[in-house]
Amino acid sequence: MTKTPLLYLIFMCSYFTSTTTPSLKADTIILGGGCFWCLEAAYKLLPGVTHITSGYAGGTTSNPTYEQVCSETTGHAEVIKIDYDPQKTNLEKLLAFFWHVHNPTQMGGQGNDMGDQYRSIILYSSLIQKTAAEKSKLEIQNLYKEPITTQILPLSKFWAAEDYHQDYFTKHPNQGYCSVVIKPKIQKLKHLIDNSK
Repeated sequence: MTKTPLLYLIFMCSYFTSTTTPSLKADTIILGGGCFWCLEAAYKLLPGVTHITSGYAGGTTSNPTYEQVCSETTGHAEVIKIDYDPQKTNLEKLLAFFWHVHNPTQMGGQGNDMGDQYRSIILYSSLIQKTAAEKSKLEIQNLYKEPITTQILPLSKFWAAEDYHQDYFTKHPNQGYCSVVIKPKIQKLKHLIDNSK
């Protein structure tokens, strides 16, 4: 990713100075940006997030399995459903954080996780969410030379992933992928949040 200092500044301004705007209130948003284990662990750091469910969305297969999604035949992406308290956070803040937890310019995956199921995607369930997502994407695009690849699409259905995927990093912090990929990312994001207090 490029322009890290400017991204940091935008995140700080948005996350810690914006108020909960009534027009942007929502209690659930669905985001995808690489492996859902990473996204889930990242969003658990944020005040106001009350629950996160890893799952699948954006495709056509009903009640898909992990194996089906990995086969890239379902059209689904790995996503997380974020439930949050609109009195403690808001959509603007959650979207500002989104650009920090993955590379929105990468095509065909995230890092070494390659495949359409790892694409960057925001799935909206209301016009308010769509407008907020488009605005946030436009603001971030100004900081990148490469085009933002994030899809912004209407949510048709969210399918919860298998139980063993839920809270994966919390349950398996020393598993290979978790210790090599997720843990350093979480430490970096904690540092970002701590420095803003």
